[in-house]
Amino acid sequence: MDARADRTAIPLAVDLDGTLIATDLLWEGLFLLLRQHPLAFLLVPFWLLGGPARLKNEIAARVDIDPASLPYRAAVTARLAEEKAAGRRIILATGTPRKFAAAIAAHLGLFDDVLATEGGVNLTSSRKRARLVEIFGDGGFDYVGNSRHDLRVFGAARESIVVAPDRAAARWQAAHGCELVPGERPDLRAVVKMLRVHQWLKNTLIAVPMVLSHEYLNIEMVVACLIAFFSFSTAASAIYIINDFFDLALDRKHPTKRNRPFASGRLSIPFGLASIVVLLATSAVLAALLDPQFWLVLAGYLVATTAYSVSLKRMLLIDVLTLAGLYTMRILGGAAATGTDVSFWLLAFSIFFFLSLALVKRFVELDDGELERGVRLAGRGYRAEDIDIIGQSGVASGFAAVLVLALYIDSGSVRELYGEPWMVWPLAPIVLYIIMRIWVLARRGEMHEDPVVFIIRDWRSQLVAGFGAMLLVAASL
Repeated sequence: MDARADRTAIPLAVDLDGTLIATDLLWEGLFLLLRQHPLAFLLVPFWLLGGPARLKNEIAARVDIDPASLPYRAAVTARLAEEKAAGRRIILATGTPRKFAAAIAAHLGLFDDVLATEGGVNLTSSRKRARLVEIFGDGGFDYVGNSRHDLRVFGAARESIVVAPDRAAARWQAAHGCELVPGERPDLRAVVKMLRVHQWLKNTLIAVPMVLSHEYLNIEMVVACLIAFFSFSTAASAIYIINDFFDLALDRKHPTKRNRPFASGRLSIPFGLASIVVLLATSAVLAALLDPQFWLVLAGYLVATTAYSVSLKRMLLIDVLTLAGLYTMRILGGAAATGTDVSFWLLAFSIFFFLSLALVKRFVELDDGELERGVRLAGRGYRAEDIDIIGQSGVASGFAAVLVLALYIDSGSVRELYGEPWMVWPLAPIVLYIIMRIWVLARRGEMHEDPVVFIIRDWRSQLVAGFGAMLLVAASL
């Protein structure tokens, strides 16, 4: 980013959203507001009637941002530091509310003045241009921007620097040959990470009712399971994106979650919103091919998982009970899609089993958090001193699942389904091994992912689970 020798005599105005930071604070502030005050959603339409400036100011009046955690563009901040050291006057000129802009300016310490949205003036496009021209004159400033909203300002600037441009800004840059600072382009890897495709492994639970009903050679049921799998998976990915929006501030403080596409700024929030629409539409089209009962289960799953993302995940114990229920709903979805029955035994086992796994997640988060006594885990309802009871409850829940399985194996239902019911007995120690191994690894600090995904990926768990499946097949012959 070279500049002319006399550049220090010309003020440098810098846009904020998409230019200085790889995100948009209007969207971030809106989701932060909805996370802290869900009922504020009812007020947003009325604020919009007052225009963009009112919406921005109403949001800023109710929430605070953490300027230290935002995804700043390193090339831009480095250039601004050089210009500041050379004695150049630098102005932050943004459509962001003054409260947010002032907090960022104070954090960076690079700006001599801040021009921002305040009162009834939304400082974007022609209004930003008019303000800058009023202060510095036409052609009396240089400008750094990134989007179609900056085109009018580019036209009034002496020189322009275009950062990570959208299509309109890219065309303007190409036509005028001004300086370009390319941004990181979204790639397939970022999209896959956004969708959390690895989490789709959880939805293989949809096949459990079909397998336990010994219908795994029924092609019609297999196809129905596949359709249900992708319907659930696309719906789940849409909710994961919503969850990422609500957790942006928390994710940026996490050692690994800060690299998620939206937290890092690799993908934009509008792109995520468009993806949600496509994913939910895809899920609905697939669900329409199945029994109407599957629609009910899928709708219940969407409501429950959205409530979990917005609120329930921060409630003590309610969060893990909800997670256990969401896993069980996948099994119910599989039963609805294939028209198979779900027994009391299967539901009781799944609730205890998945509650144990949900408690593993909280145990690991508490263990990795290294919190002081009395300090709550960020975004959760747990404190450091809860770790022992969480661990004890998780192991007890796992043992309860094995007990339910043992009682089921000794019931008349097994004798009706299996010609050699004694061959089913090893399932109890197999499940016990899987649960105890997960908890031992968690206590050692060696469990750092979703336990359900871990079970599906772990070769030892795969081996014993495969042996159990062979026993079930052999017992049914």
